[in-house]
Amino acid sequence: MKGIVLAGGLGTRLKPLTAITNKHLLPVYAKPMIYYPIETLVEAGLDDIMIVTGGQHAGEFLRLLGNGKEFGLTGLRYAYQAGEGGIAEALGLAEHFADQDRVIVMLGDNIVEKSIRPDVEAFAEQPRGAKILLKEVPNPQEFGVAEVEGDRVVRIVEKPPSPKTNYAVVGIYMYDARVFDIIKTLRPSDRGELEITDVNNAYIEAAEMTFAFLDGWWADAGESCEALLRTSQIVAERARRDAAS
Repeated sequence: MKGIVLAGGLGTRLKPLTAITNKHLLPVYAKPMIYYPIETLVEAGLDDIMIVTGGQHAGEFLRLLGNGKEFGLTGLRYAYQAGEGGIAEALGLAEHFADQDRVIVMLGDNIVEKSIRPDVEAFAEQPRGAKILLKEVPNPQEFGVAEVEGDRVVRIVEKPPSPKTNYAVVGIYMYDARVFDIIKTLRPSDRGELEITDVNNAYIEAAEMTFAFLDGWWADAGESCEALLRTSQIVAERARRDAAS
């Protein structure tokens, strides 16, 4: 399997901080934001990763991350997304990199407390399809929400005004090679983007989607300036707790 970190976008909700850099390069406590998803994927057993970025500051990723040796990677690749085409479009740029292998995709501003290795290993045992991680949240209307019946996800609705569950879809997605064929069939949403929710719903309609609940806390550090501050505080508290143990 291969890892993909999606780190594009203009970060308009974080201006003026993002006037001079990509939001995924902003600090979260003691590290640049992009470090956390890379470390999560590496800890889960992935050693070949692609960063998909865009905008005017894409070159800063290469200066910061180099060839990935600092993370113990055998390979760190880069792809450039021109414009704001959406998460699914960004993922589509990694097709050649994936080379028919399965991919574990993580949004570059998502930070999780605990290892996702058990979920990645469970996905590796699936004969085909996709896997998503869910987290119960108090404000599901701000996320993609999974409607669940028993052990099945029956639908994902993006930011519903009246959510049927509190299960937010975490920005970690696991796909087989068919994901790139699905992306090619998508049409832009009303936002003019190719939506990752449409990708996930295609797998659901084919009865090829599994799910698990994420263990530990989850933060979307790039959602707002308040979220960036709150995530830094959470990560700092974890660091203090780890240092004391």
